[in-house]
Amino acid sequence: MSLSMDLSPVAETAVDTTHHILSPVVASVVVDFDKTVLLQMVLFSLLILVLKPLLLDPMLRVFSLREERTDGAKAEARAMQERAAEILCNYEKEVAKVRSQATEQRDELRRETAALEASIIEDASAAAAKIAAEGRSKIQGELASLESDLQKLGGTLANNIGSRILGRNLV
Repeated sequence: MSLSMDLSPVAETAVDTTHHILSPVVASVVVDFDKTVLLQMVLFSLLILVLKPLLLDPMLRVFSLREERTDGAKAEARAMQERAAEILCNYEKEVAKVRSQATEQRDELRRETAALEASIIEDASAAAAKIAAEGRSKIQGELASLESDLQKLGGTLANNIGSRILGRNLV
């Protein structure tokens, strides 16, 4: 048995069946070109000629006007968005500039404050050292005065103590 078959009888049967089924349908469609077709064509042409200026042209103008307005509104919106972006960019630049100025001023104030603080601490240290030196010298003076007073009273005090202990006067 061979693999290749002759398909011509099958093809012929298919064509005959299709022709047999479609022939009544094709035969039933009859197109007559008579006066009515010409009358319909004339009426259609007249209708187009009348409706074009009355209906179609105004509708096309409305459509084009609407499209122009829409495009104009879109262009205006685009321009407004670009302007808003430009304003935002300028605003951000100004904010950055103000921030940098504020940072510079803050740093300057910190430097001034640190210098003032160092000056105050230095003055306070000098005043404290002066007060301490004055206190020391005053204490030294008082100690020297007390020592001389004790030296003067030492002999008298020794005589008094000795006379009390011995019960007689010492000269």
